This record gives sequence, C-alpha cells and structure tokens, in this order.
Amino acid sequence: MRETPEDLQQLQDLLDASLSRSTSHLQSIVTDRTLTAEQLTQVLTGMCTLALSTVTAKGEPRISGADGHFLRGKWHFGTARTAAKARHLAARPAASVAHMRGEDLGVFTHGTVEILNPEDGEAAADWPDLLAYFKDFYGADAFDWDNEVVYYRLHPHWMTVYAADPAKLTAP
Repeated sequence: MRETPEDLQQLQDLLDASLSRSTSHLQSIVTDRTLTAEQLTQVLTGMCTLALSTVTAKGEPRISGADGHFLRGKWHFGTARTAAKARHLAARPAASVAHMRGEDLGVFTHGTVEILNPEDGEAAADWPDLLAYFKDFYGADAFDWDNEVVYYRLHPHWMTVYAADPAKLTAP
C-alpha cells in the first residue's frame, strides 16, 4: 500500500501543523531533527512495534503493545476482540501511540481510532485490501479474521517525528 501524493501532502500538512502547535521545548528538540512525510513513509515499513495508550472507564491511562503498520500515512493495528484495549477503544476511541527505535527515531501520534472490521456492522471500504495485506504479512491462517481480531486505523490530529540523524535513517 503505497501512499498517494494526496496521502503524502495530508501527512506533511499534519506534521507541519503539529510542530507549529507544539511547545517551544518540543520545537527546540524536533526542529532540524525530523523527517518529511515522504521520508517517514520510507522508514516506517513492515511491522513497527507501538506503545498504545488507551483510557479506562475511570479515566486512568493504560499502555500496551501493538503491532503497528503505517499505511497511507496512518497507523493501523489490531488486537484480540477480548483484550482490555479493545473494550477501552470501543467506549473511548481517543488513543495515542508511540513508535521508538532507540535514540534514533521517535514517532508520536494522538488521534481517534476507527474500527475497520466491526463484529456487527459494515466494514471500512478499504477493509478487503487491508485484510489482504494483513493476511499476507501474518499468514492467512494466523487468526480467525472475522471473529478473533479487531483492527483499527488511528486518524491522527497530532503527530511529530524525532530523528536524531535523518540522513542515517534515510540512507539507501
């Protein structure tokens, strides 16, 4: 799933707007140590381990891991339908994710999730293509794809990228 020019422009606009709305402290760290949308999509390929933050009914934060796939400029991830994070996201769809690679890369995103394959109801229009991607990645028989797992797309309203040495990450 390659990003379209429109996907890249939307992602670049989001990155620029997010950084401009950030604190001066964050700007001092990230400015000149970040990636463009195009560079980011070249770096975030395959499965990327995410730290996923959700919120309980009592308003308490919870963090867990998830396999993240950065497709068309947005994070996609799944979990068991019986997982606590699935209950949290069903009731409160706001979420944050972080993907970090040591001190080299940090991608931090806040947004709202969309369920791609609800148990009851209509799946996202692009679910067949995403399902084919996930089956190819994990194996067609890895899960009961209809009943066992739920997949999400995080629609970001804020995202920033820290890259200690952008040239190191984007070198061929």
